[in-house]
Amino acid sequence: MYIMGNGRDKMNIIYNDKSDLLYIRLDDKKQEVVNRRVSEDIVLDIGRDEKVVGIEILDASKHVNLKSLLPISYKV
Repeated sequence: MYIMGNGRDKMNIIYNDKSDLLYIRLDDKKQEVVNRRVSEDIVLDIGRDEKVVGIEILDASKHVNLKSLLPISYKV
């Protein structure tokens, strides 16, 4: 698993290489979310006020250049 973000930023990017799942968290507030599938491989997390607070990308390596997106990585 690779995590990008310094803990102070509101946006965090998490990549799980075992499941090839990329999760982009846009809001650091804890809140209930509703999942909305917008395509076969993309799920949006919708929070308060119908705002997108997270993006889940399945089979991420097929859709995203992970090396350019995750230049700094930490194995967890």
